[in-house]
Amino acid sequence: MLQAQPTQSPQPVFPANRSALYEKHGYSAAIRSGDLLFVSGQVGSLEDGSPEPDFERQVALAFENLKAVLAAAGCGLEDLVDVTTFHTDPEHQFETVLAAKSRHFPAPPYPNWTAVGVTWLAGFDFEIKVVARIPSDG
Repeated sequence: MLQAQPTQSPQPVFPANRSALYEKHGYSAAIRSGDLLFVSGQVGSLEDGSPEPDFERQVALAFENLKAVLAAAGCGLEDLVDVTTFHTDPEHQFETVLAAKSRHFPAPPYPNWTAVGVTWLAGFDFEIKVVARIPSDG
């Protein structure tokens, strides 16, 4: 007969010096549940939390914010298993996003990826949300 294994409660994860931003809006940067990390959508915000006006730079900052959240949980981009991106104008933005994607994922194996066109992202034009597998030593 199998015995139930003790379960660990989901644990919030915050990048260094950024928890106030999440506390202000009432959510966690990520939640660790078992060996999975569920990361909230990351955007390209300036230090004051406002959107970076240049789209290419906004995408770059979103990836930098994502990497900071992953690092706080002992993960990196190589640990991603599921990626969802949100775009306010996919037809005109996709080339820029694909270029950033190619820089961050230059070779297989690639994570699965879903791109979604939306009409509103709280003043932002790009958001990236991921699920990662936490390395056993993370």
